[in-house]
Amino acid sequence: MDTRPLEGIVLGLGRDWADAEQRGDTDFLQANLTDDFIGVGPRGFLLTKQQWIARYTSGDLKNKAFTWDDVSERRYGETAILIGKQTQQTTYQGHDASGSFRATLVIVKHGADWQIASLSLSPLAQGSH
Repeated sequence: MDTRPLEGIVLGLGRDWADAEQRGDTDFLQANLTDDFIGVGPRGFLLTKQQWIARYTSGDLKNKAFTWDDVSERRYGETAILIGKQTQQTTYQGHDASGSFRATLVIVKHGADWQIASLSLSPLAQGSH
């Protein structure tokens, strides 16, 4: 069980998620996404936990660079919402999928641990902060 203050746990999980996405760390994603996780892609498509992880296990998704910054946190009991800016240099099935996105993570207390229940990506227009 993590003994850091709640702010450290939730923000730390967000940082760890970004690091895992950079590395394509499927073990981290398997352990830290809820079983009913839903990811919303930048064009509105939905991915289950298994589909999210499969992008890495198949080798289809490759991140050359991946950052997540300008993060804000809001908490509602055993739910936290992190909103940050995700910037990536990425290919999907050999095609460029790079860009900047507003990323919203919904993190929930699941037993003694905190896990990511949902992630939603929205493309940022050039010049957006």
